[in-house]
Amino acid sequence: MGALDTVHRRKLSLDEFHSMGAAGILGEDDRLELVDGEMIEMAPIGAKHLAKVNRLSRMLSLAVGKDAIVSTQNPIALPPQDEPQPDIALLRPRPDDYEAALPGAADVILIIEVSDTTLAYDRDIKIPIYARHGIAEVWLLDLHGGSLSIHRDPGPKGYQRVFTAKKNETVSPVLLPSIEIDLTEVWR
Repeated sequence: MGALDTVHRRKLSLDEFHSMGAAGILGEDDRLELVDGEMIEMAPIGAKHLAKVNRLSRMLSLAVGKDAIVSTQNPIALPPQDEPQPDIALLRPRPDDYEAALPGAADVILIIEVSDTTLAYDRDIKIPIYARHGIAEVWLLDLHGGSLSIHRDPGPKGYQRVFTAKKNETVSPVLLPSIEIDLTEVWR
């Protein structure tokens, strides 16, 4: 039995996490996400990661027009114990642009995680959470491996369909098939 086996952790609910922010315990500049009830400090953003997120955000914004909102590095509320901050989320349009409440799973068309130093965390921790909450599709852009894996058909044990797109392919979100993203442009 290891030392951590005797330590009892107390997980936070989404409401408790938000209360900590409202009370000033957590600041707006704190780069934290709530994952399985635990506050996780997010990795620093490097230049390559920033460039790919900016490029994808620009491409998606031009492609979706008014059909979706491109939300970059903002939270998605997944009660009771999750509030990840994906690199990019395509959201269903809402007149208030989500001022009244954070987007939830039903609002998400597509999540994109760009992995530079966080591949295992994104793939093994965050993507299964998205699947459990019924988010239709997640794209995982692996900067070191030079690949884009597409995860579809969510279920309680993860995504049922996972495939890798070729670097010269054009891909479309399953919930917005009229949108086309040229991966050649992403990988340039």
